[in-house]
Amino acid sequence: MHEMSIAMSIVEAVVANAQKEGAVRISGIDLLIGKLAGIEPESLKFCFSSASKGTLAEDAVLAIDEPEGIGECGECGMRFPVTFYYAECPECRSLRIKIVSGEEFLIQSITIEEEGE
Repeated sequence: MHEMSIAMSIVEAVVANAQKEGAVRISGIDLLIGKLAGIEPESLKFCFSSASKGTLAEDAVLAIDEPEGIGECGECGMRFPVTFYYAECPECRSLRIKIVSGEEFLIQSITIEEEGE
């Protein structure tokens, strides 16, 4: 389950950032995980709860935005939804498809509480 190593990396990154800002707690983390990124959001949330134990992010709520996969045809330029890396253009039947959305994985923002709040 690679979601555990991903969760540990998220915790490490957000805690380091929060400490630089003088935070005493992280209350929320917004993630962008495309549906083609190969990451199961529910598994990630489960792993995150374990990985964040005893850290500033222990009680943080993960909010995950999951953009759909979008492919673009290399022949006719049509953009269309894809659920897998290998797709056929519904317009011209070409197999020259470039994935233009759905592979994203990034931490969009973190919500921190500073001392005295």
